[in-house]
Amino acid sequence: MEVTRSIQGGVPILHPHGKVVGAEVSTLREKLALWIDDTNTSHLLIDFTDVKKIDSSALGMLINMHVLADHHKTQIGLINVGKHIRNLLVLSRLIKVFQCFQTTEAALAAFISPQKWKHAVFRTP
Repeated sequence: MEVTRSIQGGVPILHPHGKVVGAEVSTLREKLALWIDDTNTSHLLIDFTDVKKIDSSALGMLINMHVLADHHKTQIGLINVGKHIRNLLVLSRLIKVFQCFQTTEAALAAFISPQKWKHAVFRTP
């Protein structure tokens, strides 16, 4: 699995590509942990556009990263979450932990208004 990084509107965005399952979860965990430790940002986005599948270990990794990010006073937002991943987030109730946005623009707009970030809801088109 490949993980690329970008910054848009001053907000760091991680772009995992491929399936985030099994051993590949460690790759994403390492990249996320480094990014959270190395950047001094209040928000971080993970773009799931090119991720079609995750497993329970990926959900566990997201929880671990949420705890690490919270320690650094960073909020993690998820963008472009597909149906399969959204269903797992709903079933595991992690949808209440992570703010999910349909687009990068929606997430960035929410940063301007913290109330939007806090109350963002993932809606399907």
